[in-house]
Amino acid sequence: MIIKPKVRGFLCVTAHPVGCAAHVQEWIDHVKAKGPINPGPRKVLVIGSSTGYGLASRITAAFGSGAATLGVFFERPSEEGRPATPGWYNTIAFTRAARAAGLYAKNLNGDAFSDDIKRQALELIRTDLGQVDLVVYSLASPRRTHPRTGVVHKSCLKPVGAPYTNKTVDTDKGIVSEVTIDPANETDIADTVAVMGGEDWEFWIAALREAHLLAPGAQSVAYSYIGPEVTWAVYKNGTIGLAKNDLERAARNIDAQLRAHGGGQAFISVNKALVTQASSAIPVVPLYISILYKLMKARGTHEGCIEQMQRLFATQMYNGHKPKFDEAGRVRVDDLEMIPEVQAAVRAIWPEVTTANLAELTDIDGYRTEFMKLFGFGLAGVDYEAEVEPHVPMP
Repeated sequence: MIIKPKVRGFLCVTAHPVGCAAHVQEWIDHVKAKGPINPGPRKVLVIGSSTGYGLASRITAAFGSGAATLGVFFERPSEEGRPATPGWYNTIAFTRAARAAGLYAKNLNGDAFSDDIKRQALELIRTDLGQVDLVVYSLASPRRTHPRTGVVHKSCLKPVGAPYTNKTVDTDKGIVSEVTIDPANETDIADTVAVMGGEDWEFWIAALREAHLLAPGAQSVAYSYIGPEVTWAVYKNGTIGLAKNDLERAARNIDAQLRAHGGGQAFISVNKALVTQASSAIPVVPLYISILYKLMKARGTHEGCIEQMQRLFATQMYNGHKPKFDEAGRVRVDDLEMIPEVQAAVRAIWPEVTTANLAELTDIDGYRTEFMKLFGFGLAGVDYEAEVEPHVPMP
């Protein structure tokens, strides 16, 4: 079939297998071009490995330091007349490339929150790897079925305490408008913390530790975002921000455990604002990203997911480096985004942006390009008029 992009709001409901493979190869080529990360991780578990920062972490570990990787994700294969999700195609492309390079790469597709997937992962690690020395936790999910209670928790993106009104942009139509978001109630907050907080990360580390599958000195990292004040109501001070506070609580707990287990460590890496499937769903944030991209590209400091993860691994975690923590114990690879001059420029541009001048004052075209790449569209060298086979089995 010939696969074309079909955008519905903040999602594209189609994905292109050849385009996704080309995108993965771009990321692999970037990591290779940066040179080896040595010493680096050798045996890596990536929880949430099929898109965004999780996929970038897996590629960096494999092609930067030759690591064996086990990826856990929840993606949908193709159905009759319907392509698979981009994460499905991304994982196939990664797995083929890793194995062609002689690297171990296996995958588990299922609910990472479940005890069953954890058991399967533990068995694979025990049988194939013995132990892991790095655990990357990079889950982004709208819901979680709690493995102990069976309760289904659904996360939401809402402010806390009062309604919030600010500018946003329809990235598909290019319309700048005001959006008002009603505040969360206590159930909204609790559910979002249950989904996006740190409990499941703790469950994974506890399962690995109890099964003696963590190598001495093992590290674990999870990803977060803080951002500028203009986004705080819907992020840092909203429901998702409270969930990220819980993730930091979990990091401190896990860090204490790993330090007692052979001198390992766990921490949060605060990353740059980027176009991801998750960030596209947050009101206000796409407009901020569009402004930010224009400013950072002009300064020559723009980075995408793979640049961020390669820099994190190469300059903060490995290559003889140790993490540089902020006052709250977090690693900051959002440092170039949060430079005062950049944020002052964002604040100056923000009130001026309208539908009429959106293309002039922001990099909305760059936003759209990166958004479409998430689904395998707009990649150089791909013939999007050619017939492709949407059914691609997982290796």
